[in-house]
Amino acid sequence: MSHNHGGMSMGSMALPALPEFPKFYYAVVGSAVAVATLANIYNQILYRQRLSAARAGTLSPAKPSSWFTLCNATLYALIREASNFSVRVPLKGRFLRLPTVGRTSLILANVVVLLVLCFYGLNLTDQLQKENVGFRCGAVTIGQLPLVFLLSGKNNVIGYLGGISYERLNWLHRWAARCMLFTATIHMGFFLSVWAPYDYFPIQLKQSPLVWRGLAAWCVLVWINISSSTPIRAWNYELFVVQHVASFAVFTGFVYIHAPPELQGYVWAAVAIFFFDRVFRAMRFLYANISLFHPSAKRDGFLACKAEFTPLPHDTTRITIRNPPISWTPGQHVFLSCQGIAPLQNHPFTIASIPEDGKMEFLVKAQSGGTRRFFKHAQKSQGLAETAQGLKTVTIEGPYGCHRPLRQFDSIVLLAGSTGATFTVPLLRDVLQGWRENNDPAPTKGSLFASPKGAVIRHVRFVWVVKSRGQLEMFAEQLSSVYTEFQTLQEQTRDIKLEVTVYVTCDESFTEEHSSLLSNITAPKNTSPPPKALEHGTVELRSRSTSSKLDSKDAKNEVKEITTSSSNEEPDACGPDGKCCCRTTISENSISSPAQCCCCTPAAGSSRTSTSSAKQRTKRALLVHPSIHIFSGRPKTKDIIRRSLEQARGESAVVVCGPQGLVGDVRRDVVELSDERAVHKGTGAQGVYLHTEGFGY
Repeated sequence: MSHNHGGMSMGSMALPALPEFPKFYYAVVGSAVAVATLANIYNQILYRQRLSAARAGTLSPAKPSSWFTLCNATLYALIREASNFSVRVPLKGRFLRLPTVGRTSLILANVVVLLVLCFYGLNLTDQLQKENVGFRCGAVTIGQLPLVFLLSGKNNVIGYLGGISYERLNWLHRWAARCMLFTATIHMGFFLSVWAPYDYFPIQLKQSPLVWRGLAAWCVLVWINISSSTPIRAWNYELFVVQHVASFAVFTGFVYIHAPPELQGYVWAAVAIFFFDRVFRAMRFLYANISLFHPSAKRDGFLACKAEFTPLPHDTTRITIRNPPISWTPGQHVFLSCQGIAPLQNHPFTIASIPEDGKMEFLVKAQSGGTRRFFKHAQKSQGLAETAQGLKTVTIEGPYGCHRPLRQFDSIVLLAGSTGATFTVPLLRDVLQGWRENNDPAPTKGSLFASPKGAVIRHVRFVWVVKSRGQLEMFAEQLSSVYTEFQTLQEQTRDIKLEVTVYVTCDESFTEEHSSLLSNITAPKNTSPPPKALEHGTVELRSRSTSSKLDSKDAKNEVKEITTSSSNEEPDACGPDGKCCCRTTISENSISSPAQCCCCTPAAGSSRTSTSSAKQRTKRALLVHPSIHIFSGRPKTKDIIRRSLEQARGESAVVVCGPQGLVGDVRRDVVELSDERAVHKGTGAQGVYLHTEGFGY
């Protein structure tokens, strides 16, 4: 056997040269990207076809109508059900969620391809070929570098072709780096196995620059993978980003001086990808923030964006940019920076408004660092928000984020936990915008790449889980306005339905108050003598929209008598089966009245009665539209999704944004329901598209 750095032969079998093996790897990667691209193109065509069919009066435009679309729907259903499945491992009363089958399969497939490329045609038991294996693994390792850099960028070809946003590729970026560490370790291990019997490694380390450069590169790569773990990223994300970029720069330098000349092109490719992403981001940043490109913003100075900071309950800050210089689609986010409040920090925030509002709004929960400074500034400048003193110059980068347009589905379920409503509320409002466009007699015809007008959706289910009244107040006005507008649209388009439900997990006084006010507003007039326990007051239903037809005169309902009941008997617990409703899953189908949560307030019955009586002496207002249901406890998401799927006439969508627990539960529910209902397996059950957004880094 003869060996050189460019190739090797083994008997009569000729093996490709070392530089060819990374090319084989990218042939496989390119094939996977091509499949994702075709799927994205098909989804775009399907989206336009469905909206066109809806405008033509098709009864069920979201339902497959040909053998081709039916075959694709069946294939999609099988892939979704398998890829979203994950195993839950019981661990000390909790569940450890393993990665989904889809992610695991993708990583394992990548590992298999890498191992085949590393070992193909080589005899691993032959002592004389171990160095050949080491050289091969080194070539394959260097070849992976451009892919790692490509997956790290916010503007990358894979994302654009596949219709996938950068944040949904970030996990793949981390695993690509881990796979590179895996093959680099094999590369080093085979050389050590050859040198170890002769104690040759210390000599090589001293005498061969190639060896210590490779060892240094491997050590930096180990550090990169360790420092990229979730706890470190969450501990101080800004510090993580700085050291991460610096570490990769050092790693790339060591790889370049370690690699043979015929493989250094892959290092240059990685560097080119990095700078392309940075230059493209800089161009987008300059366009979004320099007032020169936006004549209407020139009066505000060199930078185009001025923001108002308003404090809200639960340590939340509302940041508002009026007349934003860029447009976006609901569900997208931007990176926002305010050097005057939080220098050298850049945070991604979901845009909580829609373009039709004429403003870009963010709801930011104060944690630590920059977000806490935002909240403190909002408190200090309260009352000066709209003045020149209260406005702060900010910069934005984006927008980023994409998903399949929800307007193409027959039914959608939007679930949010806490501030996850910043993602789902704009999506809900966009649905109403689509319904309004359906009623346009002569829709304007845009360009080929413009989004089509209208919406296929018939049924929308919106569920929001909040802790207390304070969180609900963030979107109470918008939700009430949405429902009022829906009632107007329903008069014009009969075959649409909207259900909005709020679950309050730990605010007994609010749920009791809302139930009392709602019962008095909706109760029929009673001429019988009132009971002894009476309090007089006014219940006001706040009108959230000038177009509301609910109470067009003054939007007030006078209730002269409010009946209160007092009892010294304290219930054993506030939820079913003696459990706390804060931790109990509530099925709304079995709820006759909102549950009471006795665990969140003092347990004494007399205290509750006196508090309730004191509140009823004051003027109170219904916080949300009367048709918006408010329950105590946590939702049984599986029942909610099942109800929506059972009435669907075509493909449905389930969108969830919130804590990881809620996201994991919804994913499991969708998989189980798809299996139970045998989606696209001859039962007539239609497909379910799942989109998840979670909190975290």
